[in-house]
Amino acid sequence: MSLRRTTRSSSTVNTPHLEPRRQGRRTGRLLVASVVAAICLGAVAVPASAAGPAGSEPVVSRGVTIPAFYNPPTQLPAADGSLVRTEPLPLGLSLPGLDGRQLPGTATRLMYKSTDAGGGPVAVTGAYIEPAAAWRGTGPRPLVALASGTMGQGDQCAPSLSLQRPLTIGEGTVSIGYDNLAVYRFLAAGAAVVVTDYAGLGATDRLHTYVNRVDEGHALLDAARAARSVAGTSLTPESRVGLYGYSQGGGASAAAAELQPSYAPDVNLAGTYAGAPPADLTEVMKGIDGSALAGALGWSINGFAQTDPSLKAVIDAHTNDAGKAALKNTSTMCVGDAILGYAFTDSRKWTADGSSLADVIAVEPKLRTVLAQQRIGNLKPAAPVRLATGVHDDIVGHEQARQLAVDWCGKGANVTYEAVLLPNLGDKILTNHLAPYLTDQGSAISWMTDRLSGKKATSNCWSMPVQP
Repeated sequence: MSLRRTTRSSSTVNTPHLEPRRQGRRTGRLLVASVVAAICLGAVAVPASAAGPAGSEPVVSRGVTIPAFYNPPTQLPAADGSLVRTEPLPLGLSLPGLDGRQLPGTATRLMYKSTDAGGGPVAVTGAYIEPAAAWRGTGPRPLVALASGTMGQGDQCAPSLSLQRPLTIGEGTVSIGYDNLAVYRFLAAGAAVVVTDYAGLGATDRLHTYVNRVDEGHALLDAARAARSVAGTSLTPESRVGLYGYSQGGGASAAAAELQPSYAPDVNLAGTYAGAPPADLTEVMKGIDGSALAGALGWSINGFAQTDPSLKAVIDAHTNDAGKAALKNTSTMCVGDAILGYAFTDSRKWTADGSSLADVIAVEPKLRTVLAQQRIGNLKPAAPVRLATGVHDDIVGHEQARQLAVDWCGKGANVTYEAVLLPNLGDKILTNHLAPYLTDQGSAISWMTDRLSGKKATSNCWSMPVQP
């Protein structure tokens, strides 16, 4: 089975053939999931641009041209967080200000060096936005390093591209920049923002290593480092840094918070927001299996097989032809594609013997070891953390997210735990996962701006025994 990145070819990827689906309730659930995702994430379509450095040929992923900027060079700088290249990034949603500056700010596309989970150098792309608004808090202008929620595995899904094109539609692909809302809210408060694309999402030399805690944590911390070197930034060495993310981004910010003391002690971390963090992937995969976001199983398997090539033999042995085809197909998909193509798919359709993915993991020690290594909560964050989880979240399960708060509290971390109490809004159709993202965002941003102003956070670990 080949998991090579198909976007490296400049030929167009064909639109995936959607497998036949039962009519009635199943079709209705699929439509609900698609509509909910589109409405909740609220995107606006803008024209695409494919400009890149001369002499570097752009690639095409599912009909979407990836700017040549995203092709990494063969040699990278030695220091983590070092800039490889930059260029102006036109924001898809912006207005001219009265003083001539663009609102909400001026964006720069970035490529910077990071270190992957195997200890090797990796080029990561992203974006830095210098806000037009003045910082209203105390101290110098702060920086928010934002880790996006699940976007997919195709290069066309990169968060930095979504800042330029909030809605991307290609040949069998749909990508929506839903985290742009949080980006713009921080810019309006006067905080600078740097967004990471993660390893391999955007950069065309490898697959995105979806939910790999080390790759994501390093990429986020190195984005904060890279932001300090952007030309024209108003950041200072004393600028406080906040890590912010929900869902996949919540796992990335949580992992970065744990890794910061050892990996990036030079990052002046003031606080971390980890919303719906996938801290225990063994449990999270059970929630994703059969859900509207079932395609994410393909992204995680593809990513781990790239990080550890010895897993490919295990994957080959346990997948049937449909499973192998799904892994190849999902490797260039965005969230919209995955919902339309694989919503509510049961992993038993992909396995050689009809076992569920959870059953396969249970009998394969190597897979159990890989997932155990991805567990977040074994290290203590040095800075305050706000962890939020919806009590009815059935995609990124509530119990495993709550356990992360318990684990951190047990290590003496400063944790503000927020159980988001909402009614059950529908089983496995993303609503129970997306609703807390929207309803908690204002409180999360207020908590973060307080940390960026230097205000102390009061832990509520004492309340965990009575918290849902």
